[in-house]
Amino acid sequence: MGKIIIAIDGYSSTGKSTIAKQLAKALNYIYVDTGAMYRAVTLFAMRHGFIGGEKDDLEKLVQSLPQVDLKFVYNKSLGFSEMYLNGENVENEIRALPVSRQVSKIATLEQVRIKLVQMQQKMGEDKGIVMDGRDIGTVVFPEAEFKIFMTASPETRAFRRYKELLDRGEKVSYEEVLKNVQTRDYVDSHREFSPLRKAPDAIEFDNSDMGLKEQLERIHNFALRKIEG
Repeated sequence: MGKIIIAIDGYSSTGKSTIAKQLAKALNYIYVDTGAMYRAVTLFAMRHGFIGGEKDDLEKLVQSLPQVDLKFVYNKSLGFSEMYLNGENVENEIRALPVSRQVSKIATLEQVRIKLVQMQQKMGEDKGIVMDGRDIGTVVFPEAEFKIFMTASPETRAFRRYKELLDRGEKVSYEEVLKNVQTRDYVDSHREFSPLRKAPDAIEFDNSDMGLKEQLERIHNFALRKIEG
């Protein structure tokens, strides 16, 4: 049975990473969370004072991109790979709200996207991969055999994200998270370079009223049909 590329795109906090991770495990495929890559570059920019201060210096960030080394390292106890930035495990730090507030700004930079897309395409050369993000089915792998575009109402996504952040011990309000979700939706959909959009051949998957188990079962069945041809 041949292997395929599975591209999962969609809005923030639709559970793309969770589904992609579980689907890859069920199929014995490699999972790549491209959002983690953009978050890691964002964290790098924040740590070096390129963003988040009184004035952003995005040009300096672009000049510093050769200093950014990103790797996914598999954690056997967790059952998935974690993001490493220049040799440091930053998996937890990149999921926090301060990074979420800044990541869309970094994702609009053409030079950043070019660098990360090249890395992502290299990862998928041998297929047998599940990759999620914003432009996987449209830019990274337009030839992917199976594409999904995940969506849900902003309120549903904000509530899910709010609960996730509370579980991590962060002090946030639902209103703050909802505003962040809505802002990211707008920026991601309206950026000039590689905007978030549904590929013409992607299956739209609205999970507003769907539990995780049902989502996985349905998407897994879709994937098996594509794999079996």
